[in-house]
Amino acid sequence: MKIAVVCLGNICRSPMADVVLEHRLFEAGLDIEVVSAGTAGYHVGDPMDTRAASTLRAAGYDPSRHRAQRFTRDWFEDCDLVLAMDENNHSDLLALAGDHADRLRMFRSFDPSGPGDVPDPYYGGSAGFREVLDMVERTADAIVTELQRVPR
Repeated sequence: MKIAVVCLGNICRSPMADVVLEHRLFEAGLDIEVVSAGTAGYHVGDPMDTRAASTLRAAGYDPSRHRAQRFTRDWFEDCDLVLAMDENNHSDLLALAGDHADRLRMFRSFDPSGPGDVPDPYYGGSAGFREVLDMVERTADAIVTELQRVPR
């Protein structure tokens, strides 16, 4: 199984979700690949935003391997589940999905605190990155629980 998490530029929200979800899946003993990308190609090849990386590092995660990528239509062929970080990204992805729209969901559709967008912390301060990490950790835990229920 392969899961993609997708935001706009792939330097803040989706790479944070990628790192956390991959870590949580590994801890749970689930052999599921996680990748991330952006709907726009602004930062292709760039590392994670330094504030996002710092927030992850402070929480005990390793953000060092990330390099931004752009999501393209063919990702739907390779991914079993594509998780959009906000409604705008969801709309952009839906336009690419074709026959694979059933693979697309909102990331926070799994959030026990309720659905909604993962806010973009890019133009704010460190508190926004911490808020995103809290949402991502809570939602990643719920995704892992859901995937543990799926027969293999």
